[in-house]
Amino acid sequence: ESMHAYAANVYTSVVEELMKGKQRRFIAVEQEFFRLWWDAVATDRYKQQVHQLLQEGRLEFVIGGQVMHDEAVTLIDDQILQLTEGHGFLYETFGIRPQFSWHVDPFGASATTPTLFALAGFNAHLISRIDYDLKADMQKNKKLQFVWQGSPSLSERQEIFTHVMDQYSYCTPSQIPFSNRSGFYWNGIAAFPDPPKDGVYPNMSLPVTDTNIHLYAQTMVANIKERAAWFRTSDVLWPWGCDKQFFNASVQYSNMDLLLDYINQHSDEFGVTVQYATVGDYFQAVYSRNLTWEIRDSQDFLPYSTEPFQAWTGFYTSRSTLKGIARRASSLLYAGESFFTQYVLKHPASSICKCRALKQLQSLRWAVSEVQHHDGITGTESPKVKDMYVNNLMYGMFNVKKLMASIIFDMNNAKKNGEVYSSIYSKDSGIPDVDQYVVVYNPLAWNITTFVTVSVSHSAMSVYDELGRSVPAQVQSSAESHSTYDLHILVAISGLSYRKYNVKPWNGKQSGFIGRSVKYKRKDITHADQQSRQLLPVVNNCYQVLFDQNTNLMHSITERETNQTVQVTQEFLEYHVNGDVMKGPISDNYLFAPNASAVPVSKAVGLEVFSGNLMTEIRQYFYSNITSQDYIYAVYTRMYTVPEGYDGKLLCHRIEQEYRVGPLEVNREAVLRTSTNLNTGQLLYTDSNGYQIQKRPFKAYMNNTVARNYYPMVQTAYIEDDTTRLMLLAERAHGVSSQRNGQVEVMLHRRLWNNLQWDLNYNLTLNDSSVVRPVIWLILGTKAVTNILYRTSGLALEHRPVVMFGALSGDKPKLPGQLHQNSVHGSPVTVPPNLHLQALSIPGWRYSSNHTEQVRSIRMGKQKQGDADFSRVLLRIRHLYEVGEDPVLSQPVMVNLKFLLKGLGSVMAVEERSLTGTWDVKALKRWKWKTAQYPSRGFSNSTETSENCIVTVHPKEIRTFFVYFQGQ
Repeated sequence: ESMHAYAANVYTSVVEELMKGKQRRFIAVEQEFFRLWWDAVATDRYKQQVHQLLQEGRLEFVIGGQVMHDEAVTLIDDQILQLTEGHGFLYETFGIRPQFSWHVDPFGASATTPTLFALAGFNAHLISRIDYDLKADMQKNKKLQFVWQGSPSLSERQEIFTHVMDQYSYCTPSQIPFSNRSGFYWNGIAAFPDPPKDGVYPNMSLPVTDTNIHLYAQTMVANIKERAAWFRTSDVLWPWGCDKQFFNASVQYSNMDLLLDYINQHSDEFGVTVQYATVGDYFQAVYSRNLTWEIRDSQDFLPYSTEPFQAWTGFYTSRSTLKGIARRASSLLYAGESFFTQYVLKHPASSICKCRALKQLQSLRWAVSEVQHHDGITGTESPKVKDMYVNNLMYGMFNVKKLMASIIFDMNNAKKNGEVYSSIYSKDSGIPDVDQYVVVYNPLAWNITTFVTVSVSHSAMSVYDELGRSVPAQVQSSAESHSTYDLHILVAISGLSYRKYNVKPWNGKQSGFIGRSVKYKRKDITHADQQSRQLLPVVNNCYQVLFDQNTNLMHSITERETNQTVQVTQEFLEYHVNGDVMKGPISDNYLFAPNASAVPVSKAVGLEVFSGNLMTEIRQYFYSNITSQDYIYAVYTRMYTVPEGYDGKLLCHRIEQEYRVGPLEVNREAVLRTSTNLNTGQLLYTDSNGYQIQKRPFKAYMNNTVARNYYPMVQTAYIEDDTTRLMLLAERAHGVSSQRNGQVEVMLHRRLWNNLQWDLNYNLTLNDSSVVRPVIWLILGTKAVTNILYRTSGLALEHRPVVMFGALSGDKPKLPGQLHQNSVHGSPVTVPPNLHLQALSIPGWRYSSNHTEQVRSIRMGKQKQGDADFSRVLLRIRHLYEVGEDPVLSQPVMVNLKFLLKGLGSVMAVEERSLTGTWDVKALKRWKWKTAQYPSRGFSNSTETSENCIVTVHPKEIRTFFVYFQGQ
């Protein structure tokens, strides 16, 4: 609809208009719209003109990612994916590499972003939405520009010059005194769903004429001078445009041409000269002034408020289901990429069409990229647009599951009539009563020991591995369905490998242990007897968790190694919020504006405990009162006991919780509050995009203190005292806060309706009646122990094994010998525990990695058409620790890439590249901005390059390589 209503017309008319005047300029951000135009709308003549305009610098792509991604609730892997997706297209098609950012619209700015943009080769970064009071202060003191060192460990090596837009933000100021409409928007406002037939749009500014040109010029010059006072150089960036502008570029440029000429002809009188510019032209002007800039450390600009009662902290949780699907899709894509890469390298003569397989992966790359948009995963879109994102994600996931299943099928040479279907760690995949196999793929480059859960139709089940040996498993009735059982299978799988398990109905030999269930009486928590407290212990090798039988609530957790006990209680509460703008501040998709403190939701709690030899599951049901039939809230807590012979360190050290929340009443925001006796001083720590940790001290404000102390938790949050830390790990983004000493609360769900006209116009009222089922893992322990555990555990939660099912009629599948080594190839890929294999994929780009060659072939119109390139493998490795965080794990790691990848084949060549792959790091020379610490200015080289395939990865580095294998 957007393409039809305006976006296609933007590119068509802008290209036409830029060709008409050498002085005209334009910047474009999102590749998603541009690529739709390029593939479906642009004629050969337009394409030729785009090439020319890019070469001449009159059209400039800034950021160049698929979208302008959100910064608060996105994961670093997905930010890099969407950036790489856009950059690969631009480099392949035009041989250009964006060098500036224009991150004007995300709701708050993360400190991860400047690091990513530096790693991608950018020379300057531009943001706009930061706290209103902070911006006013920075503006007054001319501090809107600085050199940002977003990562404490990478510091000056990956710093970037950053420009914060002033109070007028990224749109042209539209209120002008002599026009009752709006100034400088001569094409008006885009009309949906169809462009008006007569070309007359709402709110078209008065055309520039002899009678009003002086008034227009005075207005523009006055605004330029007002802004000039807020910056240190005499160059003023004056953005012209806004959302959904330039769909009629002809009327835009023809009016502005007259105005610019007039001001320049009277520049003595006005004291200003004006010109069209790209953002690159502006930064070049500021850079050449050679000033010395202040350094900003790794502190971010979150949360973001626009007014005293407008804290944009609601979107950290809005549309929790979409946030969950987006992350599941990202995780499946990660698994599918490495699975396909191994297959291509090891089975060059395969029966699977590689081009079709790549298209299946690309459908999910595109879907995961687009949902990172700042009105996508944020939940700030209308239901119709949310449905589009979900449909695209589900379609991409279906494609990748299908691809993975067909690869397994092909490698096992199974009879083609065997049915293969797949499901990604979901509970809804019932197993037929025939002999049945489960294939489990570990997408991480470490050995993992964990449980996978399969839904089965009866309780007597046995599980066997490839060699027919019995596998530990436990079965119990499902919490969510009365007719099925959950079969929990203990799997131990090496890195990037898969194993096959046979699940059979029990025939006398029982390997699956049936969990015993004890149901406790529902307890009224408002009248609990505090005197005669009876405590129910649940114990494994790492923890003892006590439940208070007077209330059926958690009472305490003891870490058994140190014998440290922490009192821990958990309860659900709701913030009641206002939906009537006449009655005060409102909550909506973006904003969180609680009326008062949160209110407990239940007066009675039911408890059921399932225990077996492998795991104990505690199910708590929260009722609004002692006689209620139904519950809206439940917690399922799991603790594992790992048998001898298995590495149970990670499994034992986590308390897994799954919550069931909803449907909520309207204008309720649901939180889970965990209260402890840790003396935390209300200090909270949250992760920044799954990359680094930010310190979040509680701040008291005149207004809206609760909402302004909410922060995004993408993967991790924790509280601690001098000795002990309680960590929460999440599989989707949430808002999180510490409102009292020793407390951490996580917002799990929101359901809102309001009558704000803007929200109603765009159907942005978040009347979300869904049930959500988020998962959080708790880890309790000393700082030293949790430091070692939480990085690997967070990734183990993010990248749970992929489970696929196949029912085989007739013959057993023939298993090639090497599969007994449970790997898609000869030997598994394993990295040390402080590194993460962040990407192993075959991008398929056809560009030459020699820049001169790539540009030459594009200029001569000889870029390679046809099949994708399957010989280039993209490898990305990330160091998980900060400098000084851990005595051992914070050390640099030397990696021999030939040895690391020997299981995939013989490595012939390795090229180190910039983050998104478009620069050879040896050729990447970023601008070095002068600071007091580093007075010399020049170009900064990013990393030491690798000699003969041996690289040393330093703390927090993200290193990207192209790898070529023999015979490819």
